[in-house]
Amino acid sequence: MAWIDHRALEGRHVRLEPLTLGHAEGLFRAAGGPDTFRYMLWTPDPWGPAGFEEWIRRRQGDTFPFAVVWRESGETVGATTFLEVDETNKALEVGYTWYGPAWRGTVVNPEAKFLLLSEAFENLGAVRVQLKCDDRNERSKAGILKLGARPEGVLRNHRILPDGHRRATAYFSVLPEEWPDVRGKLVERIGSFGPAGP
Repeated sequence: MAWIDHRALEGRHVRLEPLTLGHAEGLFRAAGGPDTFRYMLWTPDPWGPAGFEEWIRRRQGDTFPFAVVWRESGETVGATTFLEVDETNKALEVGYTWYGPAWRGTVVNPEAKFLLLSEAFENLGAVRVQLKCDDRNERSKAGILKLGARPEGVLRNHRILPDGHRRATAYFSVLPEEWPDVRGKLVERIGSFGPAGP
């Protein structure tokens, strides 16, 4: 049996559903425009449901991608993924995360991260969860730090983006002994939003 059971993860506000081609239309509607993918390694192309179907195909394989769904309406609001899965060393990454513009800064990200990290530490027994982003992406870096992850450094010229930019990648991680504090902060943040969406 695989270490990761790729199943839906249910929160109070959001549900993380294993990503399928059936989510392509909802992801396209949520994204708002190509700028959402400015710092990512690949932008859906062509821009439309067909491009998002190909984006979904690229997420599948040795990763475990999820559609992020707002429970109250059933609306798909973004995506996130378990990747870099290393069962031998009980390590994985949470990444390829994005949300539509209307959902940024809401309860969506803290609750999605709570669900993923709870699964990693409490069900899988992970000893390391890694997060990373383009070093230019100040919004993502601030969000990861607010989560409580520790910065580990920057890999220079780590990836070449489709526009030719040589991306430096900032790395962060959470370890099991840090999880109780991170968990408490996430629970507090989720509670501070109340029941409303954007």
